[in-house]
Amino acid sequence: MATLHAFPNSEPIGGAAAEAVDMRFEVVVIPVADVDRSKEFYAKLGWRLDADFPFDNGFRIVQFTPPGSGCSVQFGTKITSAAPGSAQGLYLIVSDVEAARKDLAARGIEVSEVFHPGTPGAQFQIDGSGRISGRAPEHATYKSFATFRDPDGNGWLFQEITTRLPGRGLSNLDVATLAELLQETEKHHGEYEPTAPKHHWWDWYSAYIVARENGRTPEQAARDAKIHIEGAR
Repeated sequence: MATLHAFPNSEPIGGAAAEAVDMRFEVVVIPVADVDRSKEFYAKLGWRLDADFPFDNGFRIVQFTPPGSGCSVQFGTKITSAAPGSAQGLYLIVSDVEAARKDLAARGIEVSEVFHPGTPGAQFQIDGSGRISGRAPEHATYKSFATFRDPDGNGWLFQEITTRLPGRGLSNLDVATLAELLQETEKHHGEYEPTAPKHHWWDWYSAYIVARENGRTPEQAARDAKIHIEGAR
């Protein structure tokens, strides 16, 4: 029979002390062989250069951020022991994969044609096996891709997402998505307002939108906004 060991000062998982702590995934480190060559490549993509910090001991860190992204990429010297080019399957989420592909091609970047997987996981096959040319039928969300590589072979993957699965959050909003979110917010606020205490609509909207961006469903977001209003009284 297994023995259960208690850890000092620990609380049961899911207990009152196990409140979620925000953990914002903001940086991915990729291994490169030539820092200046990589810096030139990522600048050519149109990504924002955030930092290039060299130090006397040979350590150097370079950071770029893709347009609209909350996550950045770092590379440099003495930053990772991984083999250059070994980072694969790095996702870049776009609302229009054809437009994203055309933008890179116009910048002189070699990028694959748009495709959808004919077999599960085909988007990760370096040899291109299992891919079917063109967008997924009916432009199905999550299922259309294009790929490109940096000079070391680190592999990037455009994935087209037009509608997110429930609870997946609404980061990096474009105008169309924001308009839909505001329409959704208005609908739920309209359902709440007849029985609501006096409040500013923007307080309810703000709480609702933040909840949706954090991955809450519309129903959960509406409850969170109600608690925010009524708890703030």
